[in-house]
Amino acid sequence: MDNLVSEKNQQLFRNARILIVDDEPDTRDIFKRQLEDEFEIETAASAREAVEKLNNNNFHIALTDLVMPDEDGITLLKRIKQEWPHISVMVISGKASIEMAVEAMKLGADEFIEKPVEDLDLLKLMINKILKTKWQTEEIERLRRILVQGFERNKIVGNSFEIQKVMEKVKKIAPLDTTILISGETGVGKGLFADLIYRNSSRKQHKFVSVNCGSLPENLLESALFGHKKGSFTSAIRDKTGYFQEADGGTLFLDEITETTPAFQLKLLRALEEGVIRKVGDDRDIEVDVRIIAATNKDINEEVSNGNFREDLYYRLNVINIHIPPLRERQEDIMLLAHAFMKDYAKKYGKQDLNFSEPVISIFNNRNWQGNVRELRNAVEHAVAMASHQKIMPEDLPITIYNPQNNYRPPAGQIYDLPFPQAKANFEKNYIENLLKKCHGDVSQAAEISQIKRQNIYDRFKKYDIDPDSFREK
Repeated sequence: MDNLVSEKNQQLFRNARILIVDDEPDTRDIFKRQLEDEFEIETAASAREAVEKLNNNNFHIALTDLVMPDEDGITLLKRIKQEWPHISVMVISGKASIEMAVEAMKLGADEFIEKPVEDLDLLKLMINKILKTKWQTEEIERLRRILVQGFERNKIVGNSFEIQKVMEKVKKIAPLDTTILISGETGVGKGLFADLIYRNSSRKQHKFVSVNCGSLPENLLESALFGHKKGSFTSAIRDKTGYFQEADGGTLFLDEITETTPAFQLKLLRALEEGVIRKVGDDRDIEVDVRIIAATNKDINEEVSNGNFREDLYYRLNVINIHIPPLRERQEDIMLLAHAFMKDYAKKYGKQDLNFSEPVISIFNNRNWQGNVRELRNAVEHAVAMASHQKIMPEDLPITIYNPQNNYRPPAGQIYDLPFPQAKANFEKNYIENLLKKCHGDVSQAAEISQIKRQNIYDRFKKYDIDPDSFREK
């Protein structure tokens, strides 16, 4: 259990204050003894006593029973959300009806725990999870406030904690006239971040020149970057100005820098250290004033160790390193990006009022996205182009994302990380969709097999945005 919460987070949460509200003395005592080694604990025997303590103290979490004499936990929950909206609420009960539990979650309860609580370590784990979410939410808001102050965000989309930390670092280093190395997997958007740094730099009035070093052989890359003199090689029929000179006063972005040869790297090192270049076939140096941003999708330390990349050039480029996390590590950004792409492509293809169906949202959120943002963007463009309804359906996605021959299943372990109401809803939705596939959209047959009344099954269609017509054979 302890491995699930980092030591750093435990330090952050150690002073968290928790209010336990329960009319049963034994429950209050058990919870207090279980939690007081990590948190500051206060207890209250009634909602009235809880309100008094809330008025006089600051708390991070209130853990309250739902069924209590006089004022119940639902009433207390409502009051907390109205008067102390920053406090997270966990509800606990062994006597509450399903309706009460559902109402509590709708009112904003963060967790529902059923008595008796047999695994008290699970209670501690839930509290740490809530505190971690609260801390990240507050930190993201702090970073947002920093970023809106005179910072052009450009086309970067994302609200996750991971991307906000990257943005905070970009804002700090963009005005500094220093070399930057951007690392990250293919498709994460390294070029976008390079452009973002340029647009917020003191060089933004001059050119931004981007070169993919992996797309050119060494002899052409040298000519492209440094230029050449007429007659320096067979096809050199005129003098050529290289990208270094073109970007003079501005920014030169060297993508896939680890695809270059050691011989070329030596010439690049000289240009960086001395601020001069020499055209191919020329005998004189040319001074250039260029800010270099380089990028790689490889482990550059490993490339250095294997002798594929010069160590001195690595140190010259890696003055400041920015690592862009893969999309699978910032899941909160998936649908934000998907909606942004959908809006762009809907305009491009003349599709109005498009939206994603729940099955597509589920597919997107549970995919590993090895191709990162680029793969997601391509999937959305394909879906928008193929969509024939206002809802984008799984059938509109590329076959690499959704194959109708295979029933989609979320990763087995992932469902156990969800709150019970959400896990139950995911199961119910998948169950009904697979049932409709089996019955080819025949609602009567689906109701008979599932033993769910027709009216109730239609209620679930509406709840989960399921269109039985889409399962019928054309």
